[in-house]
Amino acid sequence: MAPAEKKVISFTVNREPIEVAVPVTRYLVDVLREDLSMMGTKRACDQGVCGTCSVILNGKLVSSCLTLAVRADGAEIETIEGMGSLEEGLHPLQASFASHGATQCGYCTPGMIISARALLDENPDPTEEEIKDWLTGNLCRCTGYQKIIEAIRAVAEGRTEPDPPIEVEIVKAYEG
Repeated sequence: MAPAEKKVISFTVNREPIEVAVPVTRYLVDVLREDLSMMGTKRACDQGVCGTCSVILNGKLVSSCLTLAVRADGAEIETIEGMGSLEEGLHPLQASFASHGATQCGYCTPGMIISARALLDENPDPTEEEIKDWLTGNLCRCTGYQKIIEAIRAVAEGRTEPDPPIEVEIVKAYEG
């Protein structure tokens, strides 16, 4: 089998210009993960129905497992890595997901947060029903979704902490 034709493409990922040669048949999820080491964007269903590969491409939510990388030539892409970090500060959605317990195993979390970001960019004050409708393209096998919905609503309302706040007790290890 002959190797696939390659094309040099340029795009911006998380405000960083990128140029990479890719086979014309390669999907964006593979370029992000394998070529750019952005492991937050996950591969799962390869059918665009689970949301783990969600990225924002030119302001629109897309499934990167269905998007050929060559279609991203000249595009602006945002992944979970561009939203925030512990070192530089979390995005309000990341903080809200953490404080509301909206994560369990974490596999779907980056896609959920990117999807929530796209929702709030389009509709800054969604109802619970609008959030549920928006998240129909994201699957989570662990959380039951309610805490995810609460975390998104909290950010829409301008807060990241649950109401009432979760109290955390820090216990020091036995020193002896």
